[in-house]
Amino acid sequence: METDSPSITELADTLGARLRAPYRRLQRRLYGSLELRFPDIRRAHSVVFRHIGPDGSRLTDLAAQAEMTKQSMAYLIGHLEAHGYLHQTNHPEDGRATLVKLTAKGRRFVETAAAASRELEAEVAAELGKARVAQLRELLVALDQALAKSAEDAAG
Repeated sequence: METDSPSITELADTLGARLRAPYRRLQRRLYGSLELRFPDIRRAHSVVFRHIGPDGSRLTDLAAQAEMTKQSMAYLIGHLEAHGYLHQTNHPEDGRATLVKLTAKGRRFVETAAAASRELEAEVAAELGKARVAQLRELLVALDQALAKSAEDAAG
C-alpha cells in the first residue's frame, strides 16, 4: 500500500522532490492501467524496459544505466525472461557477454505502455492545457541540458 505522507526530502521542497512526485503518480497510473493485460509486470521492471536498446543490451550496461547492481538487474531480467518478455543470447562481438533482447511479447508490452503513456499525457494536457504541457516539456529539456553542462564543467 502506497502512502501519501511526505518524505523528508519532500518536506524540504527540493527540485528533485518536485520532479519525483508527479513521475511516481504517472508511473502508478501507467502500471495500474497495464496490470490486467500484463500481470507479470511490476513498476520495478520499468528500469529494464526504460534502458534496453532496440537491438538488445548487455546486462552490465542495463545495470549501469539503471544505477543498480548487476545482481539486482539479473533478478529483474530473470523474472521477465521466465515470463516471456525477454531472452538472452550470446553477444555477437564478445563471446563472454550475453545480450538481453525483447521478445515479441516484450515489444508488445513496450508498445502498449507507450500508447498508455501517451493517453495519460493527453489527460494531463486536457487538465493543464496543451500549451502548458508543451512549455513543461521545453523546460524539462532545458533543465536537463543545463544540468548536463554543469556536470561537464565540473568534470573538466
